[in-house]
Amino acid sequence: MNKKIIFGILISLVLVYLSVRGINFTDVQNVLQKIQLPYVMLFMLLISLIQYLRSYRWGVILQPMGTIDQLSLFSVTSVGFMVIAALPARLGELARPYLISKRSSIKMPSAVGTIIVERVLDSFTIFIIAVVILFFIDLPSWMIHSSILFFLIAVTMFAAIMILILHRNTALKFINVILNKLPGKFAPKIDAMIHHFIDGLQIVTNVNILLYLFFLSAVIWLVDVLAIYVLLLSFGFMLPVVASFVVMIVLIVGIAIPTAPGFIGNWHFACVLALSLFGLSKADALSFAVVYHFLSMVILLVFGVAFLPFNKFSISDMTKQMNHQ
Repeated sequence: MNKKIIFGILISLVLVYLSVRGINFTDVQNVLQKIQLPYVMLFMLLISLIQYLRSYRWGVILQPMGTIDQLSLFSVTSVGFMVIAALPARLGELARPYLISKRSSIKMPSAVGTIIVERVLDSFTIFIIAVVILFFIDLPSWMIHSSILFFLIAVTMFAAIMILILHRNTALKFINVILNKLPGKFAPKIDAMIHHFIDGLQIVTNVNILLYLFFLSAVIWLVDVLAIYVLLLSFGFMLPVVASFVVMIVLIVGIAIPTAPGFIGNWHFACVLALSLFGLSKADALSFAVVYHFLSMVILLVFGVAFLPFNKFSISDMTKQMNHQ
């Protein structure tokens, strides 16, 4: 884990350097002074709405295992996303499954399965959006290749999910062949974890709910695009709407890279790279990236800290709970 943390921090340092290289910080300061606060307030409301929508969608995915009230879902989601941002190398991804298992009868491995479903939904949605914007702009080859890679990963994950659900016994027999090679005390624990994990994937077999989840995913990412566009307007940047879509897609690819806490470096580099495609100067793009990142982290921090007293979090306890279920 220490190696991952060090590696993530090194990547962040490299990306920070690439983001600020050749920048005249006086220009950045001048750009920041032009920000229009009404747009900033609207941006923050939209980002808050995204947080609510994510928690609501997660509740729909969790429904086969238990109905959880929306306040609890929003509370856990808020703390969970704060932990994801706070811990390096994406180590916080287990936070939400851990927290929801403490507030309900849902097993942590099952909740982990619902996070996998979320990732698949998001990957498919982002790919569809990328395909649509191809009709409005010629994307660089690296963006197309990245989108295709995300799509292939999503297809692979979805295929694996369907195999685990529809051919559960056969899949488990194959997995048990591998588990039998492990020391005796570990195999039963892992076998139980896999059973619970598969339970968390069950929602994809309901076609109507699955379509509803795709709709919710589309709404989430379109609101995200709107938020980016509003923030661009706050700087007075008169860019086409498609620029917001490109920023979103490049940023998703960028923050998928395990780096230092808070996505420092990869967030900024991704925004600078995306906006350079529309002729925005590096100083302008970096100014936008800094504000976009800062406001997004502030919102995560405010919601996370507000609900943290109701969601006690411990990394060591999270590890123990995962091992005991």
